[in-house]
Amino acid sequence: MLAAPLLLALLLAGCATPGGAGAPPVDVAGADIAKRTLDNGDVLEEYRVAGQLRMVKVTPVRGAPYFIYDQNGDGRMDNSKDGVSPVYWKLYSW
Repeated sequence: MLAAPLLLALLLAGCATPGGAGAPPVDVAGADIAKRTLDNGDVLEEYRVAGQLRMVKVTPVRGAPYFIYDQNGDGRMDNSKDGVSPVYWKLYSW
């Protein structure tokens, strides 16, 4: 009798997993990746598609890596309406 609710809970948990959560919001398929290390030890990875910068991944010496995107494809990193560039942290992954 206990097995049926447990089985149902496991099936629902499997349905609740995010599909494609690790995929970036911009298309970087076939991108050329240029990796460089700054003087302070931070690592920058620039993703360019057809020579146009689409995404930057910054991995600081201390702290979590974060991403900056060009979502509209104009070659410049996106800014919000008040001029502050949005930064995206990956908070959780499977």
